[in-house]
Amino acid sequence: MEQTNGSSFTGFILLGFSDRPQLERVLFVVLLTFYLLTLLGNTTIIALSRLDPHLHTPMYYFLSNLSFLDLCYTTSIVPQLLINLRKADKSISFGGCVAQLFISLGLGCTECILLGVMAFDRYAAVCRPLHYTVIMHPRLCALMASVSWSFSFMYSALQTVLIFLIPLCGRNEIDHFICEIPPLLKLACVDTTVYESEILFFSMIFLFIPVALITFSYVWIVRAVLRIKSAAGQRKVFRTCGSHLTVVSLFYGTAIYAYLQPSKNHSQDQGKFISLFYTIVTPMANPFIYTLRNKEVAGAMRKVFCWGDDSR
Repeated sequence: MEQTNGSSFTGFILLGFSDRPQLERVLFVVLLTFYLLTLLGNTTIIALSRLDPHLHTPMYYFLSNLSFLDLCYTTSIVPQLLINLRKADKSISFGGCVAQLFISLGLGCTECILLGVMAFDRYAAVCRPLHYTVIMHPRLCALMASVSWSFSFMYSALQTVLIFLIPLCGRNEIDHFICEIPPLLKLACVDTTVYESEILFFSMIFLFIPVALITFSYVWIVRAVLRIKSAAGQRKVFRTCGSHLTVVSLFYGTAIYAYLQPSKNHSQDQGKFISLFYTIVTPMANPFIYTLRNKEVAGAMRKVFCWGDDSR
């Protein structure tokens, strides 16, 4: 088969779930509903974090960053997926595929780092309460957020360039619903062992360094909580930190399964459904997990959206 590089393609075909037309109809309704909920939930978090002065804290600063990230992440994937689910032509231009890979990979890496930073914020709040405002200074928060975004997108740019420099086979059908590195590698006409090892190495950095920071933070948080004599105080800490741990488990669990497990160990269909989970379900669930039983957010919603009742 003739070898060529990515630039000679005019576009790709995203096969997605085309072999299951009935499933496509169900997925369209489900994913459209999830996408609308994602827009609603994350937009609400961002609006409340901006409008209510009581939420002008490092915790909600990073949470609004995460919500904005989730909005961008799903929007870079879901609209194209919804269109493809409703039409026979499932093509995506070469430039569109490059952009989708670059944006989604950059945002995914940013979320890895931000979740680690949020764990450090919880550590400072619980274990160093008297020095919290000094440690989590607004300038430091802005610096950590900007470094997370910048470093992740520099890495994404490098990976995107490298993947499209690999010689690809003449066929341009991607057995997936998005342009991701694993299915793109399957189009290569050369041995990709070295490149896969490099991906594994950097994936471990982006996954395990934040996980190590999260683990370190929560070991100290648990030790601090056990010293709290008030049961109400313990419940408050566990409620706040439990939301973060739930999001961490959802995101890292699926990401580790998708990127660190050898591709031979699972089918392509498994990979697609795992991708659906961390690209659509997790961003939709995040705002609801963080706001569930959160009195601060509930109070902010009453003040912002029901201000007329409060003023009477």
